[in-house]
Amino acid sequence: MNLLVFFINLLLMLVIFTIMLLPTIVVVYFGFQCHSRVLHSTARYCRTILDDNSSSALIILGFVIMSPLIVVAMATYCSLARRLRLLMCFQPCSRALYKGVKWRWYEEGGLCGCARGCSPRVKAWV
Repeated sequence: MNLLVFFINLLLMLVIFTIMLLPTIVVVYFGFQCHSRVLHSTARYCRTILDDNSSSALIILGFVIMSPLIVVAMATYCSLARRLRLLMCFQPCSRALYKGVKWRWYEEGGLCGCARGCSPRVKAWV
C-alpha cells in the first residue's frame, strides 16, 4: 500500500511540475535549438527571427524564470497533497505504538480509510 501511495504522489508531482515548468522548458528548448554553437536548426523561425544573441537571451531567460516556477510548483503540490491527505496514507508496516495509541490502519480498511478524518486523540508531526 505504501508503494501505491508513493507512486500516486510521484505521478502527481510529475504532472504538476511538468505543467508549471512548461514555459521554462519551451523557452530553453527554442534557445538551444536556434543557437549556432548548439544545434543550429534550419527551421524558418531560426533563420528569420532568432539569431545567436536572441537565442542566448532565451536560454538565460529560461533559467532565470525557472527558480520562481519551481517554488510555485512545489507550493502547489504541497497544498494539493495536504488537501487530498495523501501524506496521511503512508502507514507503518508494523502495528506501531505512537504515544501509547495503536495505529488502527488495518482495521479501518487500509488505503480506503485514509480519506476519513483521523482520530483527534492522535497527533503527529508531518
